[in-house]
Amino acid sequence: MQDFIQKECQVISDYFLELKQQAQQLSRAVEMCQNALKQGHKIMFCGNGGSASQAQHLAAELVGRYKLNRSAMASIALTTDTSILTAVGNDYGFDEIFSRQVEGLGKEGDILIGLSTSGNSMNVLKAFDLAKEKNITTIAFVGAQGGKMAEKASLSICVPSRETNHIQEMHLALGHMLCGLIEENLYYE
Repeated sequence: MQDFIQKECQVISDYFLELKQQAQQLSRAVEMCQNALKQGHKIMFCGNGGSASQAQHLAAELVGRYKLNRSAMASIALTTDTSILTAVGNDYGFDEIFSRQVEGLGKEGDILIGLSTSGNSMNVLKAFDLAKEKNITTIAFVGAQGGKMAEKASLSICVPSRETNHIQEMHLALGHMLCGLIEENLYYE
């Protein structure tokens, strides 16, 4: 058992060292988000399963706080309203649960961040398509293969793994860096 734990820790460490290669992409994402917030726009997050909980987590970091006591930032997770999710899922289909919310809540100049380990989540792809029509910038957090989301997104951050758990670990770390840098740049400029 200890051998497994040591090997797994080494795998995680190696992935995180490779993650440094995404510094430029993450810097661009931070700039896009902070510019949108400065102009009175919002950041929306979406994803499925573990990525849904990360979407909720990251929106909470911006509305609440990450590390600094400061004003709330405009952010929302499209994964949290069970009445909307179940009504849209029932009436229009699961593939529409995020695009309907982008239609109703998204405005030109907003940012939509989609998290997906495969990069092929149909409901996120449909939300990206509608976002493009509405001039909403899209940022994809995906695995090494990128999937269709990486092709459709305004900006893609592809982490160096094909394993769901490790992709999600890196997405959370990148999301924390994103929130921390936005917070620091907007409140220490």
